[in-house]
Amino acid sequence: MTYNAVTELMTHAKKPKPAPTDSAPTDTMNTVKRAAKKAWDRRDGLIAYIEQPEKNPEGKVVEYDDDFVVINDKYSKASVHLLLLPRDPAIYHQHPLELLSSNPQFLEKIRTRVERLKQLAASELRRQYGASSASDAPYQSALEELMSSADPPPPDERAALLPPGRDWLSEIKAGVHTHPSMNHMHVHIISREMNSPWLKHKKHYLSFNSSFFVGLDELPLEKGSPRFHPGDWPKWDMVCWRCGRNFENKFAALKNHLGNEFEKWKKE
Repeated sequence: MTYNAVTELMTHAKKPKPAPTDSAPTDTMNTVKRAAKKAWDRRDGLIAYIEQPEKNPEGKVVEYDDDFVVINDKYSKASVHLLLLPRDPAIYHQHPLELLSSNPQFLEKIRTRVERLKQLAASELRRQYGASSASDAPYQSALEELMSSADPPPPDERAALLPPGRDWLSEIKAGVHTHPSMNHMHVHIISREMNSPWLKHKKHYLSFNSSFFVGLDELPLEKGSPRFHPGDWPKWDMVCWRCGRNFENKFAALKNHLGNEFEKWKKE
């Protein structure tokens, strides 16, 4: 008790004010800090995950090995939004369309890894919304019965014993942007329903729901393809991913509509 009491007092004790000193060192330090902050490019924000994934910055790292790091996007634009980050410094700053269209070996390596991540993302969608989905009800009922049995099977044997249920994999897409917002090479694995508080303006929506987003199944692009240069894409109309309604430039109306579509989508 004595130790706790002392600790409590020390925690709340006021620290003595430092003696006045010449302001020059402080001013110099503040100048250095401002210069360092100005020099930091937020577009380099992925490097911390790539170089030190074992520290799990901000708890975003899903998995990593010598070749790749997988993280949850810090500003996810959908219910599930993963980023696949190559760790080879030689390709850090290569344009994704150029790299994936000119290096078939690397494209195949990316595709192989992404296929597994799409399965992971689909499983997460099922975890989040399976109980609300009418088409997933047979799977959910069978799973509950299986897991309540006296000797439930291990995870790697369950799939063969369960009905397919809803095709959650079809709700996942993967690709890259023609003009990435971050400097380091990355691939998006994202659910298509666009349910996120971080979906805040027109560019956010168009970047995943227009030809600005190039799916891995569309690669490699032919040399000189117009997809490399999308033009004034922020001025393009916004079209609902689910019903096809054109909202033109009215993002607030689209955002409200997406909320309604999301409620219907998750109950399908």
